[in-house]
Amino acid sequence: MILPITLTIAGAAALVNIWLMIRVGQVRTSEKVSVGDGGNEKVIRRMRAHANYGESLPIVLILIAIIELASGSPTWLWIVGGLYMLGRVAHGLGMDGGKLGKGRTVGTILTLLVMLGLGGYAIAIPYFSVTDASTSPAIVQPG
Repeated sequence: MILPITLTIAGAAALVNIWLMIRVGQVRTSEKVSVGDGGNEKVIRRMRAHANYGESLPIVLILIAIIELASGSPTWLWIVGGLYMLGRVAHGLGMDGGKLGKGRTVGTILTLLVMLGLGGYAIAIPYFSVTDASTSPAIVQPG
């Protein structure tokens, strides 16, 4: 079974990850810090933006995938995946501070809301689903 939402969000997530990696490399070069953070606040901020992304991404992708498997490809799941990616870009930019500093807050709030919504929905699916799993086309019946 192809999971178009999960595949698209995972692909976008890889691109955002590369963008965050490049941003860390750029600030390391400009601040002359080759290993670790060197106690440099700019490097620390960029590294934390990248690390924070890596901390939330796996659970969000897993939730999107299991929800897509359980309920198909509803439009709202596309929107939630897009909001998550938008929030992660805003957070990455916001971690630099300055004029874009509010992006950190926006990104954090979006990420938390996405995780809360996906987590709650994933918990609800087995108890409130109107689809009978035994008739699902994803289930192959022996015989």
